[in-house]
Amino acid sequence: MRAGEVHRRVVELYPQVVATGELDEALAYIDPDVIDHRGGTEGDHVGIGAWREKWERVVSGKGDFHDVSVVVEQNVATDDLSANVYLSRGTHTATGRRYEVRGLDMIRVRDGRIVEHWAVRDTVAMHDQLRLDGA
Repeated sequence: MRAGEVHRRVVELYPQVVATGELDEALAYIDPDVIDHRGGTEGDHVGIGAWREKWERVVSGKGDFHDVSVVVEQNVATDDLSANVYLSRGTHTATGRRYEVRGLDMIRVRDGRIVEHWAVRDTVAMHDQLRLDGA
């Protein structure tokens, strides 16, 4: 399966993951040794267990956000790489305030599974919309 197909499928499955907590079908597209380049203070997370934990936080509602959705606006793909420009929306659990920001994520695929993932989201705009700077 080409990278663009894997990327599209994982994005399509994400609402089901969030709504039902059923992770297995989506996790079938994640390599056991995946590297999730999260950046910032989190740094890289390695392995499917870290990916599962990331999704479980969203599903459990114990994360900082709920009502999260992602809409892909543009995709560019080669055989092993796929990049999405996406619109992300959600609600900050503590304040009830909503956000809507763009982001970019890219994956590398080998043998039909994601082996690397990078993501950048406009957190400055998100914090401004959520008024997390104390305003």
